Amino acid sequence: MSEVIATNQTILVVGGGIAGMTAALEAAECGKQVILVEKNPSVGGRVGQLYKYFPKLCHPKCGLEINLRRMKANRNLRLLTMTEVTAVTGEAGNYQVSLRTQPRYVTENCTACGECARAVEAEFDNEHNFGLGKRKGAYLPYSLAYPMRYVLDPRIIGTDDATRAKEACKYDAIDLDMQPQETQITVGAIIWATGWRPYDAARIQPYGYDRFANVITSVEFERMADPHGPTGGKLLRPSDGKEAKNVAFIQCAGSRDRNHLKHCSRICCMATLKQTTYLRDKYGDDFKASVYYIDIRAIDRIDDFYQKVRADENVSFIKSKVASITEDRETGNPVLNGVDTEGYHRYSNPHDLVVLAIGMEPSVPAGEFPVDVVLNEEGFVQQDEANGAFFAAGCSSDALDVNRAVQNATASALRAIQVVNRVAGTEV
Repeated sequence: MSEVIATNQTILVVGGGIAGMTAALEAAECGKQVILVEKNPSVGGRVGQLYKYFPKLCHPKCGLEINLRRMKANRNLRLLTMTEVTAVTGEAGNYQVSLRTQPRYVTENCTACGECARAVEAEFDNEHNFGLGKRKGAYLPYSLAYPMRYVLDPRIIGTDDATRAKEACKYDAIDLDMQPQETQITVGAIIWATGWRPYDAARIQPYGYDRFANVITSVEFERMADPHGPTGGKLLRPSDGKEAKNVAFIQCAGSRDRNHLKHCSRICCMATLKQTTYLRDKYGDDFKASVYYIDIRAIDRIDDFYQKVRADENVSFIKSKVASITEDRETGNPVLNGVDTEGYHRYSNPHDLVVLAIGMEPSVPAGEFPVDVVLNEEGFVQQDEANGAFFAAGCSSDALDVNRAVQNATASALRAIQVVNRVAGTEV
């Protein structure tokens, strides 16, 4: 990695998801020097794992391709992948930041030809697909990865697979001697855009996510629906590979619950409404979707989308917080047990597949920030003067959908710009 040059008029953006990319681009296009760091081998974040956006049901590549084009064209923006912030000292307008970059073992000579992946034999769980399916020990993170460069899994370094990968490369792009690198930089402001992670569904014991194969999460269902995903776009039961045509969606799985996440995760209702359309796209009229909900939070422009889904005769809405899930051992069907609170009827409903609309929590837990920062009760970064020039963007600040995360990131970029303008004495 070449030398990283930064001053107190530089803005550091931590996290390369849609919010981090937006904040970095907005600042860079205003003429500010920006360093964007991402701990994974590629930018894109959670948006890169979506099959479609709601409510327009367009593909995420629409937004990602535009941002990638902007990134490639902007000389004010420096991207460091496989890099994390390990320490921050100093004060607003003058932060000293320590970065650690892990080795990719693949240089910029890589043409993404894929010969290294074909040469290796070791396979590992595919992180991009939430562990559904495998990937090789030499891999491209996903189809829209940027940088468009392969990565060697560190677990194959020192094995015959690493040697085979190096020998297969025609462009001398594999360097098995790469080591972790430590870098010290000075920046004027920090935008924290580390995003969100799905709540651990295994902690919701009554739903049996860790016991029943045919209980999955909404993020796993999203990858399953994607033609580039682990099943090639087929909606299959994990237990037997059969098509799932009778699917239950359980809302607020881990959200609005004092035993789990107290907050509303905001995206879950719309995610489920969107995912019912995947069933119609795959099966036409030959499907049944059942949405078990406390209430549906679809407001403003997205209410029209809700009403459209509600009018679908193949989609039913059951107002109920599911009490428990059991399993029919003969069929492998999950059986939902509870009470319909509109008619107070008890039910034990079998389904081919259950999808938990899983809650959203910050990716970085409280206590793991590299600097003291004010958090709210849910662990999101608050906008507070005590944070100095440390600004949260996107889902680091709250549970947000893509549209609101982008808006929030733009606001954070403007705050950071004001700080470095003051440092430079150019604020008007």
